[in-house]
Amino acid sequence: MTPPDRPARRTAFDRGLAATLDDMVATIQALYLSDEIPWVVGYSGGKDSTAVLQLVWTALAQLPSGKARKAVYVISTDTLVENPVVAAWVDQSHKVMGEAASAAGLPIYPHKLVPDVQNTFWVNLIGRGYPAPRPKFRWCTERMKIRPADAFISNVVKQNGEAIVVLGVRKAESSGRAARMNANGEGSRRQHLSAHGSLPNAFIYSPIGDWSNDDVWMYLLQVENPWGHDNHDLLNLYQGASADAECPIVLDTSTPSCGDSRFGCWVCTLVEKDKSMSAMIRNDEDKEWMAPLLALRDALDQPDHDKRDFRRMSGGVQLIREKAAHIPGPYLQAVREDWLRQLLAAQEVVRNHPKAPASVRGIELITQDELAEIRRLWVVDKFELEDSLPTIHQEVTGRPFHGPALNDAQPFGKAEMGLLKKVAGDDQVHFELVRELLEVERSYRTTTRRAKLFDRLEDAFRRGFYEDVEDATQRALRRRTLGKLLDDIKDAGVDFNDAAKATNKALGVQGAAEDGSGQEGKAS
Repeated sequence: MTPPDRPARRTAFDRGLAATLDDMVATIQALYLSDEIPWVVGYSGGKDSTAVLQLVWTALAQLPSGKARKAVYVISTDTLVENPVVAAWVDQSHKVMGEAASAAGLPIYPHKLVPDVQNTFWVNLIGRGYPAPRPKFRWCTERMKIRPADAFISNVVKQNGEAIVVLGVRKAESSGRAARMNANGEGSRRQHLSAHGSLPNAFIYSPIGDWSNDDVWMYLLQVENPWGHDNHDLLNLYQGASADAECPIVLDTSTPSCGDSRFGCWVCTLVEKDKSMSAMIRNDEDKEWMAPLLALRDALDQPDHDKRDFRRMSGGVQLIREKAAHIPGPYLQAVREDWLRQLLAAQEVVRNHPKAPASVRGIELITQDELAEIRRLWVVDKFELEDSLPTIHQEVTGRPFHGPALNDAQPFGKAEMGLLKKVAGDDQVHFELVRELLEVERSYRTTTRRAKLFDRLEDAFRRGFYEDVEDATQRALRRRTLGKLLDDIKDAGVDFNDAAKATNKALGVQGAAEDGSGQEGKAS
């Protein structure tokens, strides 16, 4: 029996590779020459963004002399926690393409973007205590990827009035991506362009939107890279990975997690497992040096409620809806200190691993600027007067920490906090309260104008008056019960005396006077 014919695989090159590329180059040239709006090409170092940049580069190189005048900015966002192999690839790509563009007289300018130090992964996780990102608390994408790219594009718009952002997004990546691209295309104001979702006067151009995964590789492996990189080396980065995907330039929170790709963050906990880094280590003995990174990433991905404060960042206690349990807050001080130890230890192992390439021998998994900001957050914002970061750095690395000095007038330090801790015993909440009150008193000691002093004191007591987590949870439950009751009273117009009795009953107060004015009722 003759087997049925398989359906032909869909391809964007149904008229042939050369003819299709000639048409695409002509389209890119026409769009480029149609106005004076500068272009911003998103480049992650992966296959899709490489294909797009290669098309744009070829189109400009084939223009008549003097026609390629409009700037094309190539932006890559380095979150500072990128996969080190890919980060080195992107850095080398920037260097090579900058030199090649200059030699060819093309207005192509590479730019590496990084988040502000206040928005980096480690400053938020170790410094502020944000828990490792989860699908329902994806705090990393906005701070580390969207803001740097948006800031660059906004600056281009400010200087030129408009900007065209060229991306390697494809409909074949997912049904959600296809739906968004189709919707944007229907609302486009110009052919080939769609409006940026959040930036006024910025437009999106997706030249390979209809390409398949195979189309991308066919193009990259059959057409020479114009800035001198070998696309077969790029293929080697992908080989052995479980998923053949890359992490694109992220412009909005609808972009899915990059954790399954070779081109995402090595700390990503938005997916169940980092398949790409695992594959790199498993399939290449020369990448054994990455094992400490994977181990730390897996540690971050473990259940962490026991590692977090029962209070939220503001010091309040918030309950899970309809449940008698609190929502955990930031990482505890001891846990944040331990994450720092593990990170610095991993950095030392990687730097000294016999199989580590030269490009990572001096790797900074955490920068000195980040360490300085974490230290400031701990001591100044969280009142952790022990100032433990320099000690941890010395113990783990064997080198002193050379960050900027903090307040030299601080009379309290590790020794004094050790004594206070000894006196407080196991009462961590009240230890933290007294520690904060000491710092408030010190900061106002020499000031003649004590503005907001009472606000500072009130904030300290609001955070520190609980006996323990059980006390905090019960108080939050009573507040929630009272709040619901007051809402019901307001909606029903209940008599005051009946409302007072119901309130006392709900709060567990016995013996209140019939008129609601009894001493027990007042005390409650």
